[in-house]
Amino acid sequence: MSQSEINAQWQPSARPLNSKDFKTLILSSLGGTLEFYDFVIYALYIDTIVKPLFLPHTLSPLTLDLFAWGIFAAGYLVRPIGGIIMAHFGDKVGRKQMFTLSVAMMALPTFIIGVLPTYETIGIFAPLLLLAMRMLQGAAIGGEMPGAWVFIAEHTPKQRYGLGVGTLTSGITGGILLGFFVTIIIDLYFTNQNILDFAWRIPFIIGGIFGVISVYLRKFLSETPIFKELAARKALEKSIPVVTVIKKHKKACLIVALLTWSLSTAIMVGILITPGRIVGGMYHFANLDWRIGGCIAALTLSIGCIISGWLDDKLGTAKTVIVTWGGLAIVSIYFYSS
Repeated sequence: MSQSEINAQWQPSARPLNSKDFKTLILSSLGGTLEFYDFVIYALYIDTIVKPLFLPHTLSPLTLDLFAWGIFAAGYLVRPIGGIIMAHFGDKVGRKQMFTLSVAMMALPTFIIGVLPTYETIGIFAPLLLLAMRMLQGAAIGGEMPGAWVFIAEHTPKQRYGLGVGTLTSGITGGILLGFFVTIIIDLYFTNQNILDFAWRIPFIIGGIFGVISVYLRKFLSETPIFKELAARKALEKSIPVVTVIKKHKKACLIVALLTWSLSTAIMVGILITPGRIVGGMYHFANLDWRIGGCIAALTLSIGCIISGWLDDKLGTAKTVIVTWGGLAIVSIYFYSS
């Protein structure tokens, strides 16, 4: 029996989502929320924490920006590596195990960032350690997102893939909303000097604790039925999965890669950079005001994930992509040209 035949036989049949499906969605989405929070909290503190505390003051403003955002970008550069490696072992040892490992890999470096000495204390080792932790975070999120999508797709009944994956993605992007919310609380309860002295560490330490909670929550998830059947029949792919996928699905890989790159760029520019660098920096909105704007953007992003998933089930992927990406292009051109 081929793998496609096994998938067809063991994939949940077309039916409404039941209580077990909702449990899987909630636990997976919550874990994704906490993990993505850990990944993006750095971006929300680049200007207020990273540049003044982790980089030498002798650098020019442009160089400071390049180094600070370069450390952030390093997390994105290693994401494909983390995704390929963890997807490979996900096919070998199980989706659930790698799904849990990715959270643990995110929690530890996030906590370490929260207790790192600053440039004033250890000099050049401060940004180097920060860079290393960001790369570990990038590898973790690279394994988390594709692993989470596969996990939900293999648990979700037919004709509900879109809603299932959309709900999961809503939970993942909810980590951005949580990040904005936590930084707002920090701004409300601490002075700028307090934040520079010690309070900036709180969101990162909380992120590490969130990660431990996520690891615990994922103990209650069950392995996907497709992987169980493949393992029982010893039908797991013997070659390297990424090689097999590229050989058999070149066109699909290219399309999805382009869409994913565009998506990451849109989230980074529209949700993470625009509130602070454009609204806050160029137009001099107060920290609290632009962070609230970021909350609104992140909230609508999460709601949009669920709506788009629902549309995918109703209209099909091609039509949904045309509607959503077309809409994104139109409103982006209007917004940034205003």
